[in-house]
Amino acid sequence: MGLSLPHILVLAVVVLVLFGRGRISEMMGDFGKGIKSFKQGMTEETTDRPVTPPPAQIPVQTPGQTAAPATDQTVDQTTKSQ
Repeated sequence: MGLSLPHILVLAVVVLVLFGRGRISEMMGDFGKGIKSFKQGMTEETTDRPVTPPPAQIPVQTPGQTAAPATDQTVDQTTKSQ
């Protein structure tokens, strides 16, 4: 099923009749604005995002190695009230 030049011309005429010249140019303009807005959103997303440090890494213990004591000085509210 190949499309030859006459088939393409007939198809183009049908599309122009259905949508009209103004409507097609409107749709293409809206399409361009949508792409531009999408690109702006993508660049804003990457520049507006605050830089956060990576999460703390848990050291891997080898067999025979003891765990280091916890150095966190925070107290849970449930244990503090007891």
